[in-house]
Formats: sequence, C-alpha cells, structure tokens
Amino acid sequence: MEAAEAVIRAGMLKLGAGMLGELLSADRGYRGPRLPCGQGHQAEFAAYRDKTFDTVLGPVTLDRAWYHCRECKHGFAPRDADLGMAGASMSPGLQAMNDRAAATAPFAKAAGLLEDLAGVHLTVKRVERAAEASGTAKASSSQDRAALIIARKLVPLAPSPLPGKLYGAVDGTGVCMRATETAGREGKGEDGRARTREVKLAVFFTQDQLDDRGYPVRDPGSSSYIATFEPVHVFADLVQAEGIARGADHVRQLTILGDGAAWIWATVAARFPGATQIVDLYHAREHLHDLSRSLEFMLGDGKDEWLAARLQDLDYGYIDGICAAARKYPLAGVKKDEVETALGYFENNAPRMRYKWFRQCGLFVGSGAVESGCKAVIGQRLKLSGMRWTIPGADAIAALRCEQASIPGSQIWQRPRSQTTSA
Repeated sequence: MEAAEAVIRAGMLKLGAGMLGELLSADRGYRGPRLPCGQGHQAEFAAYRDKTFDTVLGPVTLDRAWYHCRECKHGFAPRDADLGMAGASMSPGLQAMNDRAAATAPFAKAAGLLEDLAGVHLTVKRVERAAEASGTAKASSSQDRAALIIARKLVPLAPSPLPGKLYGAVDGTGVCMRATETAGREGKGEDGRARTREVKLAVFFTQDQLDDRGYPVRDPGSSSYIATFEPVHVFADLVQAEGIARGADHVRQLTILGDGAAWIWATVAARFPGATQIVDLYHAREHLHDLSRSLEFMLGDGKDEWLAARLQDLDYGYIDGICAAARKYPLAGVKKDEVETALGYFENNAPRMRYKWFRQCGLFVGSGAVESGCKAVIGQRLKLSGMRWTIPGADAIAALRCEQASIPGSQIWQRPRSQTTSA
C-alpha cells in the first residue's frame, strides 16, 4: 500500500506540474517591443528565455519574454513580476510551505518534512536561506508598518466588536549565539563572557470573562506576538503599533504586565501612559523569598512565619508593611545594603503591586502569557540543544514564529464577544 501510494503521488505531482506549466505558459509575458525599465529608460524585447522554479507540485519551466535595458545594463521578465516570482526561485505557495516548516523545526528536519509530507525536495541550505530571507522581509515590513502607525500615516481600524479588556505582557529571554555575535560583551559565566543575546518579546491578548472562581480567563485564540533582537526603542515602536492595532486607544481597560525590569516600565510609561501597570505577582513572590533568605540569620526559627505574613502583605498590596517588617532588624554594612536593594524593588514598584485591588477589578496579576510565549514561541525553536545563531538568522526565524503563533489580522474584526450591551 505504501509503495502504491508513493508511486501514485509522484505521478500526480508530475502531472500537476505539467498542467501548471501549460497554464502559466498561456501568457508568455510579451508586452510589446519596448517597456519602461523603471529607471527612466526604455528596455527592448530581447528574446524568450526559460526559467525553472520550484512549486508545491515540483519543478516548473516557464518560457517568457525577456527585456533588456542598454542604459541600465540589466534585464527583466514582466511575467515573473506578474506571478510574484521576480528574483525568486520558489513559488509563493512553496515559500509559505517552507516558512512554516522551517519555523517549526530545525532546517534539516524541515527539509525532511517537506520531502516526506509534500514530495518536494529542497536542500537544507536552501530551506535555511529561503526561510531567513522571508523572515527578514517580515521583520522589516513590521518595522515599516509600525513607523507609519506611530506617525498616524496609517490608522488601523478599531477591532470590532471591541474587547472589554486588552493586555500587553512584556519580557525577554536569552538565545545562544555564535562567538562573533557576543564578542566583547560581558556575561554571567565564570569567565565573564557573554554567550547569549536577549530577544525581547511581547504578547497582546484580550479577556472578557471570569471563571467560576472569579479568576480572569484569556480569550482563546486572541494572542498576537512581537519579538526582536533590535534595541529597546525599536521594540517599543513595534509594541506601540501592535497595541494600537489591537485597540489600545479604544478599549475600556488596557493593562500591561511585566516583571520588575526598569526598561519595561520606561517603555510602557512612554508609549501607553494611561495603561494600568502590574508587576507579575510570581516574580514579586520570588523577590520576597530572596528577602527572607537575606534576613534568615535574624529571623531564625521564625523565618517561615515571617515569610507567610509578608506573602499575605504582598497579596493585599501592603508594601509599606513589608518594608517596615524588614527594617525593624538592626543591620549594617553589606547585609544592610543587600536588604535595602531588595526593598527598593518593592518600593519602586509599589503602585504596580496593588494585587487585591487588581483582582477585585477582575484583572490578571501574572505574566504567564508572555513567559509561556518565551518558551513556546522562542525556546522551542531557537533554544534547542547545541544551537548557535547569528542575530539576523535568529531574528528572521523569530519573526516567522510570531507570525504563525499570532491571531490573523482579519480575525481581529470578527471575534465573538460576551460583553453586555449598554442600555
């Protein structure tokens, strides 16, 4: 059975490629003896030339008109542009298939999947180059679009129906790089050398409902992701533009979630000044555990009881209580500086830690959406064992991963909602 299936599939693909070739050859792209070359000159018809390109059905050869510009000393085929094949050797359909495979699995495995599942043979290097070129174009297009949205030269329509609550969660994660990408950078290793570069990730999602226990529930299929290795100001533009596209200027409640990193909140304050800011509760609890370990020599056997009381303070957003309970112990020198640094985290983020109030408002207080994105969108493809990336290569694949993990733009305006209509 398997052999029969393979033979029949090969025959059908060959037949389909032949039919596609005949269909495309019906128009050979002759547009008269002369055509504008695009640089202010006239290109002349030279001859009909063959071009072989790969499609989802296999290789297809097209005989099309070729024009040459004497002044520019270059030629072109109008038919290539008509088919979206100018300068390309893969059809748009095969390019999309290759992008999906390469974004899902390492390049060698992606090439194997294409051959096993689609009957298309591509070398590993070709799969890599095509996917990275596509991802680079996607990232560049996203940056151009973001610039237009921020400049208000492109105004996205507000989502319809409008969600009740929109969230943006921001985080970063390290990706292992080749030595050339980390040369001269300080790292956390014993030798002080950096081996990773941070990719910044943001996810936007909506929420309209609470579960039976009163906890918020993320709307299924409402997430859109942004990731880049570019500097913070470029990432901030991408985040702001995505927020606007998702309805940040129109929703009733915009909330930004993140850990205590200063760059996150500086970005949020500048780009979304009216948003509610919430520090991830679980990061805050980790910091509280660290604080209790710093005071362990003073707390003695009462450490667990002290920590339980402080965790309760944190759940209520009573940051003054945490600070007062820690400063009651006489400390000096290095230990005092250590505790003051730990308390500075809580004092600087106190307005973002009103957890009881946030929960009463039905808001998320954890940034699990972006942390799971760091693992699922970035980690499962870019952080596999033995991988070492270049910045351009990793950025390109991250762009493809985000595109495939995100809700399609067309669905943002068609999502069902459970909001109560106003009387």
